[in-house]
Amino acid sequence: MRFSDFLAGAGLATIVSAAVTAKQPSFESKCNAFKSKIKVANSHVHDVTYVPIGSNITKEYDASTCSDGDSSPATFDFCRVTLNVTTSAKSHFFMEAWLPSNYSGRFLSTGNGGLGGFETTGVKYDDMAYAAQYGFATVGTNNGHSGDTGKYFYQNTEVLEDFAYRALHTGVVVGKELTKQFYTEGFKKSYYLGCSTGGRQGWKSIEKFPDDFDGVVAGSPALNFINLINWGARFYPVIGNSSADTFITTAQWTAIHSEILRQCDSLDGAVDGIIEDTDLCQPIFETLVCNSTAAADSICLTAAQIKTVNTVFSPLYGHNGSFLFPRMQPGSELTSVYYNGPFQYAEDWYRYVVYNNPEWNPATWTIEDATVANAQDPYQISTFQGDISPFKKSRGKVLHYHGLEDGIITSDTSKVWYHHVVDTMGISPSDLDDFYRFFPISGMGHCTPGTGAAYIGQGPSTFVDNNPEDNVLLAMVRWVEEGIAPEFVRGAKLNGTTVEYRRKHCKYPKRNKYVGPGSYKDESAWECV
Repeated sequence: MRFSDFLAGAGLATIVSAAVTAKQPSFESKCNAFKSKIKVANSHVHDVTYVPIGSNITKEYDASTCSDGDSSPATFDFCRVTLNVTTSAKSHFFMEAWLPSNYSGRFLSTGNGGLGGFETTGVKYDDMAYAAQYGFATVGTNNGHSGDTGKYFYQNTEVLEDFAYRALHTGVVVGKELTKQFYTEGFKKSYYLGCSTGGRQGWKSIEKFPDDFDGVVAGSPALNFINLINWGARFYPVIGNSSADTFITTAQWTAIHSEILRQCDSLDGAVDGIIEDTDLCQPIFETLVCNSTAAADSICLTAAQIKTVNTVFSPLYGHNGSFLFPRMQPGSELTSVYYNGPFQYAEDWYRYVVYNNPEWNPATWTIEDATVANAQDPYQISTFQGDISPFKKSRGKVLHYHGLEDGIITSDTSKVWYHHVVDTMGISPSDLDDFYRFFPISGMGHCTPGTGAAYIGQGPSTFVDNNPEDNVLLAMVRWVEEGIAPEFVRGAKLNGTTVEYRRKHCKYPKRNKYVGPGSYKDESAWECV
């Protein structure tokens, strides 16, 4: 289902009971008069515009390097505020606030992705539209700079601080103030929605500003950020370029993926092309070594290539044997961004942050560089402190999910984080359930659907319906406001626009097991164990 189709047909009154679904006759005039009433420190308001249903939502204030696609028609009416907020003498960020007529009394901030925007995006417009149509007063920023690049960090630590945490938090402060100034009733609950860098931003808010949000939906988070960068930097020296004897071709990666499925697909009880628990999957890649009986056209691997593959699927350790980052989880081979050249984010981070040298060569990376980068950890951007008791004390809730076919941020790092929180706080998983629940999503890629039942409703690209069991944003609202915590996240597998099957994804540390009877497409044939 297309998101625009959903917006046109959703029965919002039955989804968000507190929303005022009838358009107020004075809403347009109220919006038009709002600009002269705004009082926000350290800001410059570009414009305040009433956006009626059917009009195009343009991105004229977003930089040319930030584009979330062509303009799209509005399927709900809202008051749009665009402004710049100054954070220092050398830094500022752009933000928008979308204040809908069907206001539900809820505030929500969106996050970002990559090294700034999401892909080439500044403000995450699709997530803003997704939240605002539910009646959330919604804000988004460009996280302090334009475009998905680290070049703006070069010799400017203020921009780096905005990226690490400040732009998001300040945008929340400003956004809440705008919400209170526009709606006489203010807001009753505050939420966050983000994936990838946006997932890390959500966790950073939990760590540093535990009172910012009542509910946080954090997907595929870039936790342990510096070591994620180090892990990404390691691939190129290990794999090499296409002329190296260690390099692996696309056809060989396809063969590796097939071998992983051959060894691991059935471990959950069903042969369906999906690995339900990657922890159980410990492939032996030597089965692919070329031998004297191999056919001339067969796809096999040399000893050097086997060493490459084993390194890819092994954790990263420091000089003293300290653990830095987990392995790439098996099952993501066909979508990984690491196997055909230098990883841009790692290259940018070392050039513009670690060494302030735009000529730094990613082929030279060694574990010594990781030591240097970890010693810096500017503004504690790693986001790995573990003790989130202030957030628990504030009665906040966090729903954390991660795709098990993620080819950009291995889902194993979310499992490492979960254990780190348990160990740091000295709290059992059952006690942690009161405020923090983690759901590994089989068949999901990086913040996007993959080969399995991965439509879980965290944004327009994964929307299926408005049942909180199928929609993580609405599941969070229900948890915060009704005290009904999600026991599972149900995902859908789509065939075109038709739901082929659904599957309940288990709350960690449980895992999904096929117990039958019937087809693996029958969600009742699976059990969390």
